[in-house]
Amino acid sequence: MEPKIIPAILVKDREELLARISRVKNFVETIQLDIMDGAFVPNRTIGLDGLAGLPEANYEFHWMVQEPAEWIRHFPGNHMHIVHLETITSFRGLQELVEETGGRLGLALNPETPLEKLIPYIPKVEEALVMTVHPGFSGQAYMPEMEEKIRKLRASFPDLDIEVDGGVNKKTIGRAHSAGANLLAAASAIFAQDDAEQAIKELKECALSGCGE
Repeated sequence: MEPKIIPAILVKDREELLARISRVKNFVETIQLDIMDGAFVPNRTIGLDGLAGLPEANYEFHWMVQEPAEWIRHFPGNHMHIVHLETITSFRGLQELVEETGGRLGLALNPETPLEKLIPYIPKVEEALVMTVHPGFSGQAYMPEMEEKIRKLRASFPDLDIEVDGGVNKKTIGRAHSAGANLLAAASAIFAQDDAEQAIKELKECALSGCGE
C-alpha cells in the first residue's frame, strides 16, 4: 500500500503545539497528536484546555491515557481516535462514544502485548497501530522485532490501515513499510529538521526505496 507520512506531535504547551501544526499541515493528509496523562504512561503532555480550538486539519488523536473516553467526548468531528487496547474496559461503549462524536476508531498495541489480543477487534476498527517503542518517552530506538506483528497483520488483513509509531526515521522507515505498514508516524525525524516539508518528502522516498533495510 502507498506509504503515508504522519507527523506526530508530542508537546506540553499550546504555543509549541500550534507552531508544529503550522509547520506541517500543508504537506500531509493527517497530523497525529500524542496525548499522555501521566497514568497510563509516566509522562504528561498537553491537556484538554490546550487542545481547544485547534486549527482546521485532519487529526489523529493517539490517546496514551488510562481513561480514553473521558478525553474523546470533548472532540467531536471526523477524527481518528487511536486507543490503546490495554486500556479498554468496554469496547462497545467506546465504539458508541466514537460514533456519537462523528469520529473513527483505531486500536494501538504496546510492544509487550501479544498480537492475538488485537485480532478479534480488527473487523470493528478502521486502523491498527503497532508501537515500535514503549509509549511514554520520545527519542527511543525503533524495535525491529515488532515487524513480525506487522507482517502477520498485513497477511491477515490486506486492506487494513496499519500504522507504525516509534523510532521512525530514514534508517527505519523502509523496514516498517516493507513489513506492511502503510501509515508511518514520525516526530523528531520531521520536527528536528529545519525544513519539515523536505523531511516529509525524504521519509516517503525512503519508505518507497527501502532505505536502511
